[in-house]
Amino acid sequence: MSAQPGERLDRRLGTGDAVAIGLGSMMGAGVFAAFAPAAAAAGAGLLIGLLIAAVVAYCNATATAQLAATYPTSGGVYVYGREQLGPWWGFLAGWGFVVGKTASCAAMALTFAAHVAPGPWQRPAAAAAVVALTVVNHHGITRTARLTRVLLVVVLVALGVVVAAGLAGGSGGLSWDAVADPAADGARGWYGVLQSAGLLFFAFAGYARIATLGEEVRDPERTIPRAVQLALAGAVLVYALVAVSVLGVLGPLGLAASDAPLAAAVSSAGWDWAEPVVRVGGAAAALGALLALIAGVGRTGLAMAREDDLPRWLAAVHPRHRVPHHAETALAAVVCVLVLTTDLRGVIGFSSFGVLLYYLVANAAAWTQPAGRRRFPRPLQLVGAAGCVVLVATLPVSSVLAGLLVLAVGVAYRAWRLRARRGA
Repeated sequence: MSAQPGERLDRRLGTGDAVAIGLGSMMGAGVFAAFAPAAAAAGAGLLIGLLIAAVVAYCNATATAQLAATYPTSGGVYVYGREQLGPWWGFLAGWGFVVGKTASCAAMALTFAAHVAPGPWQRPAAAAAVVALTVVNHHGITRTARLTRVLLVVVLVALGVVVAAGLAGGSGGLSWDAVADPAADGARGWYGVLQSAGLLFFAFAGYARIATLGEEVRDPERTIPRAVQLALAGAVLVYALVAVSVLGVLGPLGLAASDAPLAAAVSSAGWDWAEPVVRVGGAAAALGALLALIAGVGRTGLAMAREDDLPRWLAAVHPRHRVPHHAETALAAVVCVLVLTTDLRGVIGFSSFGVLLYYLVANAAAWTQPAGRRRFPRPLQLVGAAGCVVLVATLPVSSVLAGLLVLAVGVAYRAWRLRARRGA
């Protein structure tokens, strides 16, 4: 079911806006938190895991960019899977994305609140952040892009301080021995390296937000592929610099044991004054990720509602601001309930499962595109799909089981909707 004229979004984003949204999505709380569990899994081998995650992310990014240039509409891989593989494949990708990223919204809101509010006030602060960012999103995608740029600058300044502290040396400065030895303390062989890649992949997933917003990008056939590759390249460079810095300063065991590794790294390097700067950067990163997630999940919900895979009420578009305001309002309500009742900050593995399934469908869909629609070598889709399967296999068993349960609920839900539609 195609969007009616009054349900379409406006193309207001240029390449710079799209790159900023992609970077803002990737420079989320993951970069402040993911290195510790990665070090616990792989020790200094997390640098190899980061390289593997970057290669898989690049393959997935090229598949997504190629598909987005062909289908420049809201919904991302939900739409691509439907068009290239069939409705069920699209639904599985969309359902995994919406449920997994809704949990991520709650996790990012709670992470922000942990940086800025005392214990008893963290849940209300998290809910307030969700409401405030939903209001920003309601006022149009250009407002979202502007705030993303501001938050991104704050995050990059904080990460720059971390890198500078590590490279400055001194008694607690960077040790190249800890960086260069993949077998240093904490390593668990190649399985640990692959597990670290699966955890670090979580921090790369934001580039898909550009494709999800494809209906709002100007000249999408040119803009989306460029923006996806530029955003991913920028993220890989920043992550590599940060990983080398924190690993060199803290060592594998110190990094694995830290609850706030980037703040611990500047403190260990003798830059105690910079620790508040890093914590502010962590709060800004969580807000930036939450802002982009609300936009991305809202647009995917919009696309699913257009096809009756979610309630049709969610397909409404604001007549003035041209945003899916019903979908974003519903998302905000669910996330507020979650942050007020439970703590989902440990959902990295579960979210990674949903994201990897999402990109597995993307690679399969891109593989089926004809030669005239290809922009990248076809073997990249094989590498991307294989990488997704391997990384899923290394995730904690509890994360995989939770992901499979969510998919089973989604399948039952869609089967019920299809039966109800046929009986109407």
